[in-house]
Amino acid sequence: MNTKLINQIPGYNYNEYKIVLRPNEDLVSKIVEIKKTFSDKFKTGFSNSSIITIPLVSFVQLEMKEKQVLNNLQAIADHYRPFKVNLKDFGSLPTHSIFISIESRQQVLNLVKELKSAQQWMQPDRENKAHFINNPFITIASKLLPWQFEKGWLEYKNHYFTGSFMADEMVLMKRKIGTFKFHVVKRFTFNDIKKDALQTELFF
Repeated sequence: MNTKLINQIPGYNYNEYKIVLRPNEDLVSKIVEIKKTFSDKFKTGFSNSSIITIPLVSFVQLEMKEKQVLNNLQAIADHYRPFKVNLKDFGSLPTHSIFISIESRQQVLNLVKELKSAQQWMQPDRENKAHFINNPFITIASKLLPWQFEKGWLEYKNHYFTGSFMADEMVLMKRKIGTFKFHVVKRFTFNDIKKDALQTELFF
C-alpha cells in the first residue's frame, strides 16, 4: 500500500504509518521460503529484509500527533479479543500481484472496522485520509512484469497452502516520508478487557 501526502506543510515532520498483523515465526519462515522460491524462478528480486505482514491500515500523520495515535490504538487493543487467522491457497490481483489468501477474511475485516473508530487520528487534514484494507492477504510478489505474472499465476493458482496463527496483537510501523524501510513503533496486545471495566478504571 502506497500512501501519498497531499499539501505537506513546510517545517513539520510527517511519517508514513501502517498497522499490520504479523504471523508467528514458524509460519513466517514457510512464507519466506515461498517468496524466495518464486523470486528464484521468476526473477523478481527477493529481499531478506522484507517483513511478512497482513496490512490493515496505512496513513500519513504529523510526528507530533503520534502520541494520540498510540493512545487510541491502545484503547482499541485493550478491549479487543485475540482471534485465529487461517490462510489457504493463493490468489492474484490481475496482471501484477500474487498472494496467499486469508480464509478467515471477515475476522480480519472486523478489526479493520474497529480501527476506523480512530481514523480521525490517522489523517493530518481532510485531504490525507487513511487507507483501510478491504481485501486482506499476504503478498508473495507484486509489481510483476506481464510475463512474470502470467507464468507465475499459471503455476501458483493450482498450488495448495494452509497455515494459521493466533492474532493476539497488532503492530504499528512507520517510516519517514521519502524513505524505504519501515520499523516497529509499538506492539498492541489484545487484552480482551470489557469496555465497562476500562471506563471504571478511568474514573477510579
